[in-house]
Amino acid sequence: MPVTGLGWVLTIAVIAALLAVDLSVGTVRPHAVGFREAALWSIFYIAVAVVFGVVFAQVVGWEYGAQYYAGYVVEKSLSVDNLFVFVIIMSTFAVPREHQQRVLTFGIIAALVLRAVFIALGAALLSLFSFMFLIFGLLLLWTAVQLYRHRDQDPDIESNVLVRSCRRLLPVTDSYDGGRMVSRMGGRRAVTPLFVVFIVIGGTDILFALDSIPAVFGVTEEPYIVFVANAFALLGLRALYFLVTGLLDRLVYLAAGLAFILAFIGVKLVLHWGHGIESGIPEISTAASLAVIGAVLTATIVASVIKSRRDPTARAHAGAVLGSPSLQDAEHGSRTDG
Repeated sequence: MPVTGLGWVLTIAVIAALLAVDLSVGTVRPHAVGFREAALWSIFYIAVAVVFGVVFAQVVGWEYGAQYYAGYVVEKSLSVDNLFVFVIIMSTFAVPREHQQRVLTFGIIAALVLRAVFIALGAALLSLFSFMFLIFGLLLLWTAVQLYRHRDQDPDIESNVLVRSCRRLLPVTDSYDGGRMVSRMGGRRAVTPLFVVFIVIGGTDILFALDSIPAVFGVTEEPYIVFVANAFALLGLRALYFLVTGLLDRLVYLAAGLAFILAFIGVKLVLHWGHGIESGIPEISTAASLAVIGAVLTATIVASVIKSRRDPTARAHAGAVLGSPSLQDAEHGSRTDG
């Protein structure tokens, strides 16, 4: 799918304008975001993504339009799992609610830049080496198995290598200084816990990108579509964070549902690689992918709601892909064993 230089410029300009709006909301007037404000912004960003898809499909055709929507749904569903980790990070560092959107916005900007690099690298690898479809597929299958195995765990933020590195290499203040990331401690410059949170969120998103970008390449081979699907999914993340923060605990089967989606796309990539070697090997169409992903997400939400109503004590977890449980999980396990 050819994309002109003007097309890229206009797309980046639209995304930059939306980021500027997000940045002004989060930094010019720091405040605790209420449910109504979060809902309105979430609706706005979803509407922008949908309208873009319609315009995009009118220009290049609905085959590519369907690939965009499939990629967007994949990224949006995976971003909800990101929110679990963001909630854990915010609570671990006791980030004041009025400054949470500031660090989220800066984190999203950094994530967009890093993902653009990863997308370019991924596209180059796929164009040069067809076996990268197999590598990406196996990576997603491994991630799916690990996520399902550790679906009842949360990542341990305190032992995160970025947190330990920041505290070892940089002077860190003991308390927040408004919304500043750099302050003074004992007459010298020092970073605040807000800076550490920003680094951890950015680093965490790099790890998420290692799964989400191959997942989107599983529904489209077009770098432009992968980029815009990532961009529009990330743009609404700040508002979505405040909208669903209180509801995340109720999505008790989300990690299992995402594990299934990652496994499905992993199989799709492996089949695509195999089809290139032997034409008799079947491929999974974009329409089938979109239907399966939608059905899994719907079933996950419905099953989670039923489970939460039957067992109000049931709590959702982000899932620890590397199998590193949080301190709270370890303590809970010790109490249970005792």
